[in-house]
Amino acid sequence: MMATLKIKLVKSLIGRKDDQIATALSLGLKRIGAETIQPDNAATRGKIFKIKHLIQVVEEK
Repeated sequence: MMATLKIKLVKSLIGRKDDQIATALSLGLKRIGAETIQPDNAATRGKIFKIKHLIQVVEEK
């Protein structure tokens, strides 16, 4: 079984750079409080690093 990450958007995307907005949308996060479950891999970790100041991450197994 592959490890997963639960990602929640906790800060607004208003006024953010276009690449940060695009990254959040690529993770499926459109509005504050939105949650998504993503696989724990290098691509997902890179996206998380780019918007780490806007999200909250919980590791799931």
